[in-house]
Formats: sequence, structure tokens, C-alpha cells
Amino acid sequence: MEKTLQFSDLLRLIEERSTAFQAVVAAAPSLDAIVPTCPEWTLFDLAEHIGTGRFAWAATVAAGPDATTKSSTDAVAPVDRAELSAWLADSTRALVDALRDAGPDRGCWVWWEQSQSPATCGAVARHQLQQMAVHTYDAQITVGTPQPLPEEIALDGVEEFLFTCCATTAAWPHEPAVVDYHATEGRSWRVRLSADGAQVGPLTAEAADATATGTASQLVEFFYGRISPDAVKLDGDPRVFDKLFAWDPDA
Repeated sequence: MEKTLQFSDLLRLIEERSTAFQAVVAAAPSLDAIVPTCPEWTLFDLAEHIGTGRFAWAATVAAGPDATTKSSTDAVAPVDRAELSAWLADSTRALVDALRDAGPDRGCWVWWEQSQSPATCGAVARHQLQQMAVHTYDAQITVGTPQPLPEEIALDGVEEFLFTCCATTAAWPHEPAVVDYHATEGRSWRVRLSADGAQVGPLTAEAADATATGTASQLVEFFYGRISPDAVKLDGDPRVFDKLFAWDPDA
């Protein structure tokens, strides 16, 4: 594992992916198009989700480290396309301004209490970048122009997902296992599954029980269910991945 993106880079890239998302919304033939990767949503629904989510997280960050839940928002997405674009820009500005004012080390309410990601504004920024990047991919695929996640975002995204959404102190209910993830750009991560939970760390000489290999973008898309597992190279015992996909640590 290597050093993660700096806080200033996270904020810059949130703005960059937000601009890319807004460009898709502005150019889409119809906002009523169904999002293939989120079939319960239209492109307008996706835009509304993005905007309300950014406003809510901006308020959560601004609420400070003593907040005990995610803030709600009364923000409503406008139907007019030009107004929608401006509203999306405002939501991103609110989030980035709140994060910048708070700084990376200040505490913040988060939903990932059992993970390896800290409860800080820096971790919120890191996760929000990935949310924005994946949903930009969703928007692009809706209009037929899907693009891989930018490399620096995707490489950070593999580790961010593993730290935030995979790592847990909840006991793994099966035989202990080791799963490796290899990005073709040259980085790798190891997940150890045991009665102590799921812990992410660097590779060791120990052989893995199962591995997944692909570009960093493919691995992030794989994690979020945006592509078929067949799109990445899976090796080792396939039953480990079956159990991992079915595992609900909160159950």
C-alpha cells in the first residue's frame, strides 16, 4: 500500500468529477433515461441523489465532531436543466467549502464505525470522492459514453473501498481466508478474513486463497457492482468470493 491522496487533492478531484457529472447532465438527450447500473433511477433521480447527498454531507461536516447522525436536508432538485446544473454546482461547492473549513483531521460523524477508515473529515472527503467518481461513471454509461475512472482516483478508490466498506471487526463466519487484489497499475492489497473480522494490509509471502486482478478502475467498478465479476480476473477458490459477496457483517 502506498500513500493516499492529499486532502487538497481530494477536494480538487471532487470538484473535477462533479464538473464531469454536470457535463453529462447538460448534454444528455433526456433526463428520463434509465441508469443501467442503478435501474431504479433515471438520470434525473441520479442527479437529485448527488445534489441532496452533497448538501447533507456538507451539513454533517459543518455540524462538527459531536454530531451523532448524518444531517438531513430540505434541498430539492429543480426540474429545469439549467437550474439543475447550477444546483449541482452549489451542492459540490457547499461540500468542498465545509470540508476545507473543517480540515482533514477534525472528527465527523460517519457510518463506518467498525472499519479501518477513521471518523474524520479527511476520510469523509476520501469516500465522497469515490461516490462522485462512481456516480459519474453511472451517468456516462447512461448516455453511452462510459469512461474508466481516472487512474489516481481509481487507485485510491480500491484502498478506500477496502478500508471503508470491507474492513470490519465483525467476525468472519467461515474458515479463515486470505484474498488479494491486484491493480495492473502496480499496486496490491490483502484482506485477511477471520474470527477477528476483515483486516486490510500489505501483501506477505503467504499464498492467497483467492485473488482478483484488473485495472484499478475495473476493481472499483467490480466492488460497487458496476461490472460483472467476469470483467476482472478471478483466481483461486471461487467459493471465497461467493461467501464474501453474500456476507453481511451487520446481520
